[in-house]
Amino acid sequence: MKDEKFSLCKRIKSFGYAFAGIRVLIREEHNAWIHCVATVAAVTLGFLFDITPGEWTAVVIVIAMVFSAEAVNSAIERTADFVKAERDDRKRDIKDLAAGAVLICAVGAAVVGVIIFLPYLITFINSLI
Repeated sequence: MKDEKFSLCKRIKSFGYAFAGIRVLIREEHNAWIHCVATVAAVTLGFLFDITPGEWTAVVIVIAMVFSAEAVNSAIERTADFVKAERDDRKRDIKDLAAGAVLICAVGAAVVGVIIFLPYLITFINSLI
């Protein structure tokens, strides 16, 4: 592929393939649904609390990080299942490592969410009391 000349048409088509992958992720991966719910919650809280541009940047980065990790994890799991259908300790370890990467990203995103939203929530609750 490196010898191939640049083609704007092919670059545009590559976006179509990427969007198709995102559709597969959202449609077929149950954990991605959980990430969607968390994303909706974070974005809703962001608008409700009028978070700063820096806070929005952090929220967007961690959302992208979690979805990217989930997509890579799903690709690794599907590849492992395609290459070797039967159970194998190495295959299990590969899939567990990929899932662990998603968990690390999700926990990091949750920590960022707590750092950003907890002060706003405390202020909101105190205003009700």
